[in-house]
Amino acid sequence: MFDGFTTRRIATAGAEINLVLGGAGPPLLLLHGFPQTHAIWHKIAAGLARDFTVVAADLRGYGDSGKPPGGADHAGYAKRAMAQDQVEVMAALGHDRFFVAGHDRGGRVGHRMALDHPDRVAKLAVLDIVPTHKIFAATNQAIATDYYHWFFLIQPYDLPERLIGGDPDYYLRRKLGGWGAGAGAFADEAMAEYLRCFRDPATIHASCEDYRAAASIDLRHDEADMTRKIECPLLALWGLRGIMEKHFDVLAAWRERARDVRGRGLACGHFLPEEAPAETERELRAFFAP
Repeated sequence: MFDGFTTRRIATAGAEINLVLGGAGPPLLLLHGFPQTHAIWHKIAAGLARDFTVVAADLRGYGDSGKPPGGADHAGYAKRAMAQDQVEVMAALGHDRFFVAGHDRGGRVGHRMALDHPDRVAKLAVLDIVPTHKIFAATNQAIATDYYHWFFLIQPYDLPERLIGGDPDYYLRRKLGGWGAGAGAFADEAMAEYLRCFRDPATIHASCEDYRAAASIDLRHDEADMTRKIECPLLALWGLRGIMEKHFDVLAAWRERARDVRGRGLACGHFLPEEAPAETERELRAFFAP
């Protein structure tokens, strides 16, 4: 799926991170979301690599990256820890300052990275999310229904792990087919990769820890930074057939947390790089252009 790219594994202080690397030009870090891997970028990575040095990484806990313990307070999957991994990865590749595009959980990692490492993140694009704190503060019956997995996955170990582990293929296909996307949005080879990785019980557990962290330590970190704003330019893209469009004014939500915000909705559901690859690539290239 990534012809012309090389596969690397880079050890950080907290995990080993799996990634693919290709292209030339300004460095661009691509981060995926739940329940996927770096394969979400396979339709647009080669195009972006014509203008950028593209690094598409698996977050800790996902894909072929390491799966460290979460700990009693789930700090092992705090977005602060996940962001630190990626900063160390980019430094190991020789990039002290770079662009970041994050979809779903990857966007949440990017949000935290821009706050914790403002000297490293030159520009940030977030795909189909609003800030974590905003979602929890706004939750009502409708949001909880559409985002039920946020509240299912945070249940204590090992309830969600056992239930998902009973039929991980069903759960993953059901999640990918929702959020405004149809099953036809996903290439066979990408779906096979998602299934391969999600069948690992360690991945299921790590993804639950990711969400448990979001509902605990991440909120504490966010609340400590409520008076700070992201200083770098921020692009927000979202699906007009997805949950964000249904429940939030996406640009207004990000303007509460960042100083320089632009963006628009695309005619698709949640999985922008796979459902609307040409538009997503075009928007990212224009935003990250020097």
